[in-house]
Amino acid sequence: MRLIVARCEVRYSGRAEALLPEALRLLMIKADGSVMVHADTGGYKPQNWMTPPTVIEEQGDPLEMIVIRKKAGKTEDRLEIDIKEIISDSLHDMGEAAALEKDGIERDIQEALAAAPHWCGEGFRLVRREWATDIGPVDLMCRDEGDGWVAVEVKRQATIDAVEQLSRYLERIRLDPAMAECRGVLVAEKIRPQAAVLAESRGIACVEVELAVLRGDKEPDLTLFG
Repeated sequence: MRLIVARCEVRYSGRAEALLPEALRLLMIKADGSVMVHADTGGYKPQNWMTPPTVIEEQGDPLEMIVIRKKAGKTEDRLEIDIKEIISDSLHDMGEAAALEKDGIERDIQEALAAAPHWCGEGFRLVRREWATDIGPVDLMCRDEGDGWVAVEVKRQATIDAVEQLSRYLERIRLDPAMAECRGVLVAEKIRPQAAVLAESRGIACVEVELAVLRGDKEPDLTLFG
């Protein structure tokens, strides 16, 4: 991980336009291509950021500009960091990446769905758990009734971040011509309304499940239509 403390101006262009005027900021550049721009205010949230996969270009010696580019559909997101003064520039070896273990309930939901993938969608059958992509594993890779590919991401509570995560996986999976039509399903005990709206806009299906029902400890709730 590279940490740069610098006086800089940050300009974003792409699906919108944004400018952070010149100020002292912390730039975090991760090995996976993530870039975050932090100030000394605002809590843990960065003022601007770019998620992987990205292309990062540096200009000048000493460093004068960092340009981060990312393909976003038919357009390109672009983050330009104009360096005025570098206070600190350090590189840290974080060692072998160790993914956070899923919490107990999330892991249990994944295991139960792997044993009974029809809860994710009618006619689904499991191909593999932890299907590898170059940016991380998809929880479940399934085939549907029409033999189409379906990537399933499992959460305990699904937020907008979960939709973004599954979207990134789908982007990478669809680079394989044989899986270009792969669709996504987000499964959770609770899906936040904002996440459901974003998922729908991206063609991702949402399914809410209950662990006790998956395990057979409880009958599913019946919905009456009158």
